[in-house]
Amino acid sequence: MPELPEVETVRLGLAPVLVGNRFARVEQRRGDLRFPLPQHFGQRLEGRTIEALDRRAKYLLARLDDGEVLVMHLGMTGRFSISAQAARSAVAQPKKAQAARTNERGSAVVKGKVPDPIPKHEHIVFHLADGAAVRYSDARRFGLMDLIRGEALAGHALFKGLGVEPLSAGFTPEWLGLRLKGKATSSKAALLDQRLIAGLGNIYASEALYRAGISPSRLAGTLATKTGKPTEKTKALVNGVKAVLAEAIKAGGSTLRNYAGADGRLGRFQHKFKVYGREGKPCPRKGCGGTIRRIVQSGRSTFYCPNCQR
Repeated sequence: MPELPEVETVRLGLAPVLVGNRFARVEQRRGDLRFPLPQHFGQRLEGRTIEALDRRAKYLLARLDDGEVLVMHLGMTGRFSISAQAARSAVAQPKKAQAARTNERGSAVVKGKVPDPIPKHEHIVFHLADGAAVRYSDARRFGLMDLIRGEALAGHALFKGLGVEPLSAGFTPEWLGLRLKGKATSSKAALLDQRLIAGLGNIYASEALYRAGISPSRLAGTLATKTGKPTEKTKALVNGVKAVLAEAIKAGGSTLRNYAGADGRLGRFQHKFKVYGREGKPCPRKGCGGTIRRIVQSGRSTFYCPNCQR
């Protein structure tokens, strides 16, 4: 599943196309993704201007001029792509010309011309006022889209209880120390707790713990004092999380299976992994001499160096 750096990379790719633009037409080719789409989904979007495109945890938030927010999540295999040429022809044609019969392959026939078949897993196309189109494909359909009033967003079930944004100014050693006080879970489990830190996933938790020199099995409560004050380990962990996420975003995220940015480019951060996926390989830390190991925590793979992560 795409983690925070991948979602932020997608946001950065979509923002120049969406923000300030208007939904001219919405092609909705099915009634659901992971969950049913909102009633009158396309009609509620058509004519609306996108005022901002934000991110909360692993969700994209398109803030509309009528106060609603288009909430989008990529799930396991969701992908956005930007198409300019095809969108211009679709939006520019009069509605009568667009009214077309459909052949047995699912392609629209307009004035006797058969265009390319609709991609099998392309479920939603946002045609924009300037002629661009943003296409959403999702082979496994674990993604979601919803429309929520902006004022109700924080209390909505999707967002209520989400923790701090790890790249925000609020994620400090002092903040983390108080939350880790007396915590009996492992340090890896604490990082993956979305009620604590929003958007951090398995890959970047392993990488951050390596940078901080902290064992993924170490009790989270031992990273702070008994009164919740930060220690050097707390500071190292906050710095490790922020550094890994920032570097991953700069590299366009990590592509392990089918993730790509909105421009179609694959992520490059997987080439910079220090521990993730490197079981049996030497620790890259100079002078360490250890070997990367893999363990399973809560059903998920964790990679670490037992020699320099304590």
